[in-house]
Amino acid sequence: MPRVALLALAVGLALADSSVVTLGLPDVLGEFRSSPPAVAWVLTGYNLVLALAALPAALIVRRAEPGRVAAAGLIVFAAASLVCALAPSLGVLIAARCVQGLGGAAVACAALVLLEAASGSRIRGAATWGAAGALGAALGPAVGGLLTEGLSWQSIFFLQVPVALACLLALRGAPAPLAEPPGDARPDVRHLAGLAFVGAGLTAALFLLVLMLMAGWRLSPIAAALTVSVMPVAALAGGRLPGGDARVRGATGAVLLGGGLAALGLLPSAHVAWTAVPQVFVGVGLGLAVGALTEAALHGRSPLVVHGGWTLAARHAGVVAALALLSPMFNADLEQQEDRATQSVMARLLDSRLEPGTKLSVGLRLADELYGPTNEVPDVAPAFAGVQARGEDGARLEELEDAIGDELDRAATTAFRRSFLVAALLSLLALVPLLWPAGRGRP
Repeated sequence: MPRVALLALAVGLALADSSVVTLGLPDVLGEFRSSPPAVAWVLTGYNLVLALAALPAALIVRRAEPGRVAAAGLIVFAAASLVCALAPSLGVLIAARCVQGLGGAAVACAALVLLEAASGSRIRGAATWGAAGALGAALGPAVGGLLTEGLSWQSIFFLQVPVALACLLALRGAPAPLAEPPGDARPDVRHLAGLAFVGAGLTAALFLLVLMLMAGWRLSPIAAALTVSVMPVAALAGGRLPGGDARVRGATGAVLLGGGLAALGLLPSAHVAWTAVPQVFVGVGLGLAVGALTEAALHGRSPLVVHGGWTLAARHAGVVAALALLSPMFNADLEQQEDRATQSVMARLLDSRLEPGTKLSVGLRLADELYGPTNEVPDVAPAFAGVQARGEDGARLEELEDAIGDELDRAATTAFRRSFLVAALLSLLALVPLLWPAGRGRP
């Protein structure tokens, strides 16, 4: 049904924005000449406002016409997207992202009621709403990376304007909301807590992985986007697995998510092929856990939109908490590994059997790359590209370049290890509220 598809697109668009600009952050950093902690607010600002605005937006939807709230949210989202694309400074970009969060909260909450009415079923509407949000968040980095590489990071936001306005078509002649059946008005604290921990794992899976690929392994945005495309495909497959008890599916998803994140933290080498299987576990885990926990948090609750607001608040609170915890952690580890790798690289150069002239030329070029201002593992290929060496000296130079490249790749992989393992622990903490006896601690 076109209306259902457009409403699902609106939800996916709003929740994809929690991660869509991740692969564009290095370009944002370079353009505005800022610091990584400041640029991180391009992500944090949106998720923080969405988490804080979700419940108020749900209360407004309950008291006003959902179609009008959705229309206002889409227009605000589109306008803020245009400001993001044209932002002359980082401050303006972050402020516009916060306004986007307000629009996104209104869209996501109103769409839940509209999907319920359009599908004619409370259960089908909630399932479509949860699946659209999970898939949008998982697809965000890949889509953003492709646009950043093909055009620019600004194109991410330019594209959102017509997409958001096109979703307004779903509001024409929308059916009246279904009558609310009796239900428990209290939030389901157990499943909301599980959803918050899964949200933290989602952040790590998307944010840390793409940063490791780009800042650590020096992949281009399009190469990183293609690499992380495994995750949304697996998430889509996970969301389509046969149903059953929501708590069991949620717990299974949390275990798969935690296992995949732990595997990313223990990669044996810096090669994208090693990330494929962990991404499958992460994606399937997300597809299972987000859908199941959202479904469980809404089941038997009334009014539906208010509890939908609670799920958004819980999920994105987990995202913000993970960004706040993990960002300084991996930044510190990356700096530490860069220092160690720099010392090791220079030691390899001094111990090499290169001719003195070749060694001096390479050393000067390496110093420019290794000690220059950088927020990522340096690319030393330019240091070797202009060096002339012949015969055995040329072969030794190639061996040294390969050895140094391996050294830097190991340093980058190690730099993200602790953050991935902490993220895996956060995901597994979702098991605590999910496995807590049903009669205890129930709200």
